[in-house]
Amino acid sequence: MPSLRLALAQVDTTVGALAANADRVRRAAADAVAAGADLLVLPEMALTGYPVEDLALRRSFVDASRAALRQLAADLDADGHGDLPVLVGYVDRAEGPVADGVSSAGRGQREGTGPEVPKGLPQNCAALLHRGGRVGRYAKHHLPNYGVFDEFRLFVPGRDLLVARVRGVDVAVAICEDLWQEGGPVAAAREADAELLVVLNASPYERAKDDTRLALCRRRAAEAGAVLAYVNAVGGQDDLVFDGSSLVVAPDGEVLARGEAFAEQLLVLDLDLPAGPGAPPQVERVTRVVVGEEPSPARTPVEAPLAQPLEDLAELWGALVLGLGDYVRKNGFRQVLFGLSGGIDSAVCAALAVDALGPGGMVGVSMPSGYSTEHSRTDADDLAERLGVDYRVHPIAPMVDAFLANVPMSGVAEENLQARVRGTLLMGISNSEGQLVLTTSNKSELSVGYSTIYGDSVGGYAPLKDVAKTDVWRLARWRNREAERRGERPPIPEASITKAPSAELRPDQTDQDSLPEYDVLDALLEDYVVRARGRSELLEAGHAEGDVARVVGLVDRAEWKRRQGAPGTKTTSVSFGRDRRLPVTTHWREEDA
Repeated sequence: MPSLRLALAQVDTTVGALAANADRVRRAAADAVAAGADLLVLPEMALTGYPVEDLALRRSFVDASRAALRQLAADLDADGHGDLPVLVGYVDRAEGPVADGVSSAGRGQREGTGPEVPKGLPQNCAALLHRGGRVGRYAKHHLPNYGVFDEFRLFVPGRDLLVARVRGVDVAVAICEDLWQEGGPVAAAREADAELLVVLNASPYERAKDDTRLALCRRRAAEAGAVLAYVNAVGGQDDLVFDGSSLVVAPDGEVLARGEAFAEQLLVLDLDLPAGPGAPPQVERVTRVVVGEEPSPARTPVEAPLAQPLEDLAELWGALVLGLGDYVRKNGFRQVLFGLSGGIDSAVCAALAVDALGPGGMVGVSMPSGYSTEHSRTDADDLAERLGVDYRVHPIAPMVDAFLANVPMSGVAEENLQARVRGTLLMGISNSEGQLVLTTSNKSELSVGYSTIYGDSVGGYAPLKDVAKTDVWRLARWRNREAERRGERPPIPEASITKAPSAELRPDQTDQDSLPEYDVLDALLEDYVVRARGRSELLEAGHAEGDVARVVGLVDRAEWKRRQGAPGTKTTSVSFGRDRRLPVTTHWREEDA
């Protein structure tokens, strides 16, 4: 029975940082060689970072990706690691006289008949590197065009299956979406009698997605009749965060290895695989390369890593911490800056910032107005003391009074003025000192437009943008329990969790003056925003008619605000931004349907 020591590298790369990403690959290769690995597999587009979006349409970028791959192959050989086969994702362009046999009624057309696409268009590829060169190449077949993905307009698909013979084992290759579609490379891998199917992924985190992935990998391993190795990227990229959590699954569904969530890791495991056929079956459109027939040497077995899945709130916290930390670091900031109101949203953001960047990575600013309560000020003081952060107090009442003395305002205009003075103050400090301003708004508020444009919505990143208000409270309680479990002082004051939420822009104001209770609101928003249910469906689901009319109207009318909002970590299947694209100018009103 052939054996193979497989290494899967969960690496955190950055879009466009080709040299730095290549260095990460080289470090992973050195670690894999030290572990005695026979094959190293890295994630989708590990060399270029993912997603590259419209950079794929620039010839200069594709040329740079190809050049970086050639240099990486040479450097691996010069490092003394050339004998290790390395599979790595990158951006290439279609080769040969035509684009991989792809049909085209236009760019990105899937398989079929008809005129051929000329060579030279970009492709999402994996390269097999060995002994200083590229010995195999695979172009992704299925190009997703839903949610945050827009690959159908960027790339042309491949049709060939790559099967590499490594240590006498036939290894088939696929990339991410190829696994999610029926048939295709998985069926071809079975027809080719591959013993191992490796899948390179850059699959963004969503809550509960880990269970979906595991079920999919089990199903596809059974369909391929092969061990399936799923290696996923890790790290933050703009509003996306990749969670790692790589998997190796046997054809009978047994989980042979599982990677850590939200951490770089090299997973090394020994696979005993069924013997392949004496002669390879004849399957159309299969490219076969032979890296080595010599069996893997006898050695002491390694223990496969088997990380336990995180529970929901721990997983969500990990995603938010990594998403925020990588956004700050990769965009060249050292600190974040935002207002500490004493409320739950700013308290959770502060705890996230300290977990992501350390106490020295955050500046908190209290900006009390004439309507701020004493407990809000003391709660903000308490939070800052618990976290040990740079904390400043700048009362805004004199600034607001000076403005009103020159431009009289009242009602909502006066309320919004206070928020905008705070926003201007934060941006002024940021401009002077160089911090990244965070906006602390949550998904519930953003849904209904419960924020002041150019006021409390100001900032360059929104950590809670895709977190409902009820989940903000749950996260706060979870983080405090986690601190107690570690023997630490809980970071979030209990008063910030238990008091009624308020913008404090007028006397005795609470959020529920103008919104339903948050548990009612969040359930309705889940059905309307995430599940895209219409008015009649919302009523059938049991939501009160008055709440439906009120909330749906608020959501629809707030689209213009959300278009101007800061990016924030995606945590659900439908986040505001690329997941949900609605016109600002429209006469369609769901409440009238």
